[in-house]
Amino acid sequence: MIESRSSGSVGLAFFLWAAFYRYVSWIGANTVSLESRARQYRLPRDLNKLAAGHLLQARTYAVKKTVWSVLQMWDERKVLEVVRKHLPPTAEICREDDWPRRACVRLEDVDGDGMQEIVGTYHLEGNTYIMGLKVDESGWQVVANLIGSHRYPHDFYRGGAPYYWYYLAEAQLKANLPQQAVKSIEAGWRLKEAGPSREAWLELLQQVRIELVRQTVNLFPASVKTDRGTKWGYINDKGQLVIEPRYDFADDFQENGLAIVTLLDKNGLIDKDNKYVIVPKYDAITRFSQDRAAVVDNAGFHVINEKGEILTDKPYSFIGMYQEGRALFSQVDPQGTSHYGYLDRDGKEVIPATYQSGTDFHEGRAVVQARPNEFILIGRNGERLHTFAYANVGQAGDGLLAFQETENGPYGYVDEKGNVVITPRFLTAQPFEKGRAIVNAAKDFAENNQYGLIDKKGTFLIPGEYNDIHWLKENRVAVGKARDSQRPYLGSRFAIADTDGKILTDFLYNEVMEYQDGKASANDDRHTFFINRGGQIDRFFPMLEGSGTLTQENDLVKALINQRVSYYTRTGKPVWRQNTVIPLTDQFRVREELFNPNKDYIVYYPRVEGMANKDAQNNINDRLKDMSQVKPIPANEQLDYSYSGDFSVEFFRKHLLVLLLVGYNFPFGAAHGMPTQTYAHIDLVKGKMYQLKDLFKPNSNYVKVLSEIVGNLIKNDPQYSYVFPGSYKGIKPDQPFYVKQDALYLYFAPYEIGPYAAGFPTFRIPFAQIMDIIDTEGDFWQSFH
Repeated sequence: MIESRSSGSVGLAFFLWAAFYRYVSWIGANTVSLESRARQYRLPRDLNKLAAGHLLQARTYAVKKTVWSVLQMWDERKVLEVVRKHLPPTAEICREDDWPRRACVRLEDVDGDGMQEIVGTYHLEGNTYIMGLKVDESGWQVVANLIGSHRYPHDFYRGGAPYYWYYLAEAQLKANLPQQAVKSIEAGWRLKEAGPSREAWLELLQQVRIELVRQTVNLFPASVKTDRGTKWGYINDKGQLVIEPRYDFADDFQENGLAIVTLLDKNGLIDKDNKYVIVPKYDAITRFSQDRAAVVDNAGFHVINEKGEILTDKPYSFIGMYQEGRALFSQVDPQGTSHYGYLDRDGKEVIPATYQSGTDFHEGRAVVQARPNEFILIGRNGERLHTFAYANVGQAGDGLLAFQETENGPYGYVDEKGNVVITPRFLTAQPFEKGRAIVNAAKDFAENNQYGLIDKKGTFLIPGEYNDIHWLKENRVAVGKARDSQRPYLGSRFAIADTDGKILTDFLYNEVMEYQDGKASANDDRHTFFINRGGQIDRFFPMLEGSGTLTQENDLVKALINQRVSYYTRTGKPVWRQNTVIPLTDQFRVREELFNPNKDYIVYYPRVEGMANKDAQNNINDRLKDMSQVKPIPANEQLDYSYSGDFSVEFFRKHLLVLLLVGYNFPFGAAHGMPTQTYAHIDLVKGKMYQLKDLFKPNSNYVKVLSEIVGNLIKNDPQYSYVFPGSYKGIKPDQPFYVKQDALYLYFAPYEIGPYAAGFPTFRIPFAQIMDIIDTEGDFWQSFH
């Protein structure tokens, strides 16, 4: 089976297999011998040799109308020159068995866009890869790089024609082309020669059927505000709810047809039929990479396959994403020191945990630290390729590695043999990509940033004078100038530049995302939109008011703007937007209001409707605005912080409405922001808000009783072991709290009695435990009983 080395995009896989399918379709309708035509023109029989899975070979590019132009434009020497420029340093181009002097490299219009592309195979570190290149105004670019099995190209034909169709169907399935896979299975099944077993054919056919079902309906996560909080489900491309909103959060469906969902603070996996592959039970689940994901529970990290089966034999303290068949993992010894190694796709320790640090694999290589001042470049099986005696060495890229000769010294670059290529002179240095690297030329961190873009000789293509530069893919970068040169930590405004150093736009954008298929999401102070590779707004897609991001999801545009997910057609017609009115009963409802006076200040706050006493309703709504931090904010000034606020209905019973108001204040330049949460307990009939004391009988000394209960929980319950020793002094009379049907919850702010990472330490006290001090005849208790 083939595995994508990049994002696994359907588009990249289709690029490599589009010609393959056209060839199969045509050859069934034409009986002319392509072999004889190849002999006539003194060309190899397998002009169109593609590799994937078991490195399939197609014979000749067989669209009659274009075969002559393909033959005329074929120039192996020129094509090989292009391919060699894009190969990893030690890669070898594959050769054909029946014509050893002929390289497995072809030039043709693979994706049907009228322009010829290059497709070729090469060997690296015992693996075989297929690479696809497209040309644009800046030259040839690698758009696909797929890793195959251990087989070489000639192995494919050894099994006969049935194997041809079997492996073709297998590769088409992997490339998300199940309809074409069905035709290949039918063709191979009819043949009488020896081939795969009947069971193998049926198993492959079942996999194809599953994929066909998955592709029948495209599903997209969508949220709904309810009287039980914000719930997530899935809509189709018409905006109709297909999977009922019942999850606390729902992620996008991945290419394998699975989606991560959250319920009661636990994560699981569902398929497109809304059936659990994994019931929500894990603290976290990562996205799949190379058919593998990591799950986290109380014991640690584990690797799972797409069936939800755990592959690792034991838990680990960390497992990274799979890259090139390897995942970085760490174990912590009894002294608390982490040791790093690598797992294979079966969850086995292929490289033991003997290193102090490690990077992901890239181009068949990773960098690990054995001890201070000793870094090692290793291959996929842990073999030492070179040892570097430096204080720090970064990830390999384009055959170069960033390094520091001494701790806290400047960065330069060495090659994979340890030769210094660019002398150390940078404050920071990122890995090379396609012959370019982003560096910071400032002398120290006290100076303003001086980011620039260099080539492999260390020459600045974009001068080192910018506040920020980041990669956008597709030979583009975003170049940022500080909004305020005296306060560069307030952020940048970005221009688009190409990787040859040409600035294509003015400094117009607040944010720019990576390019995909020639467009990137960007926003300014007022709108969010797509831009083309020239950096200009793409008018063929929606321009939406507010700040956020756009992504193209099949025929829809997904917008995450002002912290709300919505969907639109390409012409800007709304398909789905989250509701702004939450019905509680026929009489009562909560309406969502937006306060967005500044690009860095946004609050969604609640407004209660339906109360009989309008004066009381107005008073409650005024208090909710104050509690939500709706206050005067300058509109056109650059704030030195950002603030976001939101709310949800946490509990509603009888006529008690409990609203959760959350906020997050982030000072620019800080390590992290500070979250806040406040609960409002509203009696919709009495027209008042309740405090903690209103739940208890007069003179019940509830502070003492509750303080003792919380103190015992801290002392005896292991889940509160994080509480700072001696920090808990008891609760306050107005201790933050909320109620639900059967319990009282008391909570503390971050840092108050525990570390920031603990969030809001919360203590559940069942009502049954404190019934003797609850005022069961009081308005508070009666409002929800």
